[in-house]
Amino acid sequence: MNAMTVNNAVLPGLIAKGFAVAGAEMPEAWDRKARICLTDFLSCAFEAADLPWSRQAREVAVSAGEATILAGSERTSAEDAAFANAVAGHGLVREDMHAGSIAHLGVVIWPVLLALGEKAAVSNEAFLRAAVIGYEVGGRIGREVMTPEVARLFRPTGIVGPYAGAFAGAVALGLDEKTASSAVSLAANCSAGLNEWPHNGADEMYFHPGFAARNAIRAIRLAEAGAWGSPSIIEGPAGTVAAYARKRLENGITLFPGGDAEILAVFNKQVPACNFAQSPCQAAVAALEKAGVASAAITGITVETYDAALNYPGCAHKGPYGTPLQAKMSIAFGVAAALARGEIAEANYAALDDAEIGRLIGLIDFRIDETFNAAFPRKQGTRVSLELEDGRVVSHEMDDIAFADAALIERRFLAAAGDRLGGERAAEILDIIKGKAGSGIAGIARACGLGGAGS
Repeated sequence: MNAMTVNNAVLPGLIAKGFAVAGAEMPEAWDRKARICLTDFLSCAFEAADLPWSRQAREVAVSAGEATILAGSERTSAEDAAFANAVAGHGLVREDMHAGSIAHLGVVIWPVLLALGEKAAVSNEAFLRAAVIGYEVGGRIGREVMTPEVARLFRPTGIVGPYAGAFAGAVALGLDEKTASSAVSLAANCSAGLNEWPHNGADEMYFHPGFAARNAIRAIRLAEAGAWGSPSIIEGPAGTVAAYARKRLENGITLFPGGDAEILAVFNKQVPACNFAQSPCQAAVAALEKAGVASAAITGITVETYDAALNYPGCAHKGPYGTPLQAKMSIAFGVAAALARGEIAEANYAALDDAEIGRLIGLIDFRIDETFNAAFPRKQGTRVSLELEDGRVVSHEMDDIAFADAALIERRFLAAAGDRLGGERAAEILDIIKGKAGSGIAGIARACGLGGAGS
């Protein structure tokens, strides 16, 4: 690679733009969305604290006094806290979603910032701006890299998460641009995550954001120690775009084009299941309500969706299901369980051998709708049609997923955090996140530990 290529590399330009945005006033919509996403992440981490993968992540953490594991009494290194908190935040499969990159960015960004924020003096504004910039970088790079073929083989969160986490952490810490560029480049060398797990219902998925968050912090520390990373790591002949997408980066990458922000394209899930199963399950319940019958009256089911949904590993799987995770990834299981139970709930995904769910899965016919194809990833539409024993066909169409709103997210947080910490402290934490009480968002992880703010 010649010097001209290095000098015109993409990453330094992204760093400069990110730092410029970090120093400017942030639009209220970006600030509000970041606070909602943080609340949602914490809610998921509290609810998943006792799940096997969350316990396993805590058990391998080293003993140290640097950072807090959420909903626990452990104090550990920043890297291990970020790892454990990322795993817990991903444990329900209800984390926030950025469809354009097919990635869950929040479960990497927030653990990195929370772990670093316990030690560094980071203002509320700097903390939230760093998060917004992390979402922006992960989203923009992900749109370039995550083709359908790449997403079939590699976990998008594992590929773009290290970029997002390291960039956010570097901005929050106020690193100089050269050090920040090296940190992000080094983190990019930790991009990883294979999509074999849906075929087995195995646990690797839960740990992908943990690896990304832990490695992002380690990359930052290496860069602070003087390690130099390739400035052409994104577009170079063996960089991220060439390695994964097998193409050249033709037009570069622009952050916040026209004042647009990727965090505003992030949605928060209503239910704990794969992104691609959300709208089909919601449409199925709506169609059942229209029909006014029990699931036993259903004789046929058509689910119309888009290519990306059926091509993602595990989403078109019709069984058998060995683990709840396989069920959560399966559009067929989610739809059938929602119809059999009349609702979309966490308990649905434990009923792996339910006879009525199995019968309904056997009735499902998947079809691709070109209108939904054209709208993705901007929108994720679906149509579910139920054939009934009385000869009727009842359908419900959605042009996009029904998202969790701020009120639902806050209720879930207060319930989950209240169970662990007590209602009063949960309310105090929410007030801090919402800017209603003092400062200290960057150090809020300590208040989210069982020892509390004074531990």
